[in-house]
Amino acid sequence: MSESIQLSLEQELNQRIFADQVKKLSREQAQEYLVYLYEQMIIRENMYQEFLKHEWSIGSDPFYR
Repeated sequence: MSESIQLSLEQELNQRIFADQVKKLSREQAQEYLVYLYEQMIIRENMYQEFLKHEWSIGSDPFYR
């Protein structure tokens, strides 16, 4: 990870806790969870895109903002 983008101490702790929890999952549970997390990443990305479109008035008439 680049030096300009680092995790906060709280994020590092949460990542460690998450890693410890994942180690306790069965292979099947971990695979299901990975698919779920990927879906959540896609949803979050879509939300960010919609937010930016709205904020930057992309794809809409700026006079009706």
